[in-house]
Amino acid sequence: MLASRLRMRAKEKAPPQPRFAGRRNSGDKAKPVSRAALAGEADPRLVALSVSIQDDAALYAEDIRGSQAHVTMLAARGIVPKAVARRVVAALDRVRAEFAAGKIRFDPALEDVHTHVERRLGELVGKDAGYLHAGRSRNDQVALDERLFVVAACERADAALARLQRALVRRGREHERTILPGYTHLQRAQPVSLAHHLLAHVEALGRDRERLAEVRRRAALSPLGSGALAGTTLPLDREATAAALGLAGVTQNSLDAVSDRDSAVELLFACALAAVHLSRLGEEIVLWTTKEFGFMTLADAFATGSSLMPQKKNPDVGELARGRAGRAIGDLVALLATVKSLPLSYNRDLQEDKRPLLGAADAVVLTADAVAGAIDTATFHADRMEEALGTGEALATDAAEYLVERGVPFREAHEAVGRAAAFATAHGRPLARLTAAEWKGFHPRFERDVLRCFDARRSLRRRELVGAPGPRQVARQLSRWEKALRERKR
Repeated sequence: MLASRLRMRAKEKAPPQPRFAGRRNSGDKAKPVSRAALAGEADPRLVALSVSIQDDAALYAEDIRGSQAHVTMLAARGIVPKAVARRVVAALDRVRAEFAAGKIRFDPALEDVHTHVERRLGELVGKDAGYLHAGRSRNDQVALDERLFVVAACERADAALARLQRALVRRGREHERTILPGYTHLQRAQPVSLAHHLLAHVEALGRDRERLAEVRRRAALSPLGSGALAGTTLPLDREATAAALGLAGVTQNSLDAVSDRDSAVELLFACALAAVHLSRLGEEIVLWTTKEFGFMTLADAFATGSSLMPQKKNPDVGELARGRAGRAIGDLVALLATVKSLPLSYNRDLQEDKRPLLGAADAVVLTADAVAGAIDTATFHADRMEEALGTGEALATDAAEYLVERGVPFREAHEAVGRAAAFATAHGRPLARLTAAEWKGFHPRFERDVLRCFDARRSLRRRELVGAPGPRQVARQLSRWEKALRERKR
């Protein structure tokens, strides 16, 4: 997870896997830093349970940003010497570079990323490192790190979903006139255009992006100054620190600030629902690329072969999109279960939030980008799609609405067309091939022009309500999304 997290950081070189200090045996002495009031050494088994550096090392950049903003504020308030703050800030820049290059040697006895940063800082600036923690607790420090992480994660996930939307809209523009059956219960239902179908996924992804924006907005508050749970007697400038970090403001209750993990839960929910939407799109890729459907062929670059059967072309991109959704849902449930019974304020259970949280957005990014590539390069088979409309069954509702337009109650019209469909099936004839006289036999209001109902393109042209698949409506929706995606280009 750490390696994948680091790879996603823009403009930073992916480091190698973290290097841990030698494994301890039962005779080794553990020296965690948080034992000031306790006698003796911590038992190695407690150390093994407590260590989180394998997960929270991925927060090194957020941790260092927060520390730099904090010490700069301390200097501005006269709490630490300005020269000390400048040395600390410069040294923390070096620590960040060492983390990015994989040069920090991880020691389980130091437990977490915060202690590793502080230890390395001490090696670089000596006792000046001791100024850094004034007015700050591990509790508000980690709460800040996570909020900064959530803000950036929302931005990464949003950008990836926007890229997928653009791919869908591009292909939709190409296929405004391609028609195929829409489905309910995976049964052919009524005709729609391929553009309308692809835009349905664009709408769902748009809601995902709205949710991510809301998560980002609520996360962008600084908890620094909340201390362990009750603030501090030092005259901190919380608003200045928040502004330096690009956050919108500060939290309003110190107890809530150090124990709140809502932004993490909300990010996981937004990612889980986005993963579900990606899974649904992935399922259609799987179905449409089968011989049975034949609606779509993936480019070779987005398909795999079989280790045994040389003729196979497998739609792994769609299957993996489905599979990732299960993990995203599980991570959300795991975090909800962790926080559900915690009394105020901070509890060590919250250490367990890192594993589900840190990979959530990156999984969405990886999946959305792969699906976007598959959609961008796929071949859609318009002839097969139109052929799948069959010979009239998908237009039975149009025949019922023909009667409604002539004053017949819908239930009566529905029953009349149902009798016609049963007759056609019993005689092995397509519904569209019934004669005008036969239609008249099912209801006296049917006239010869009922046969016009069985023209799929005419049917679409008559469906021009807002949100419907009529050609003018689809063209408007494509233009609306093209404009929106240009204005929010990432």
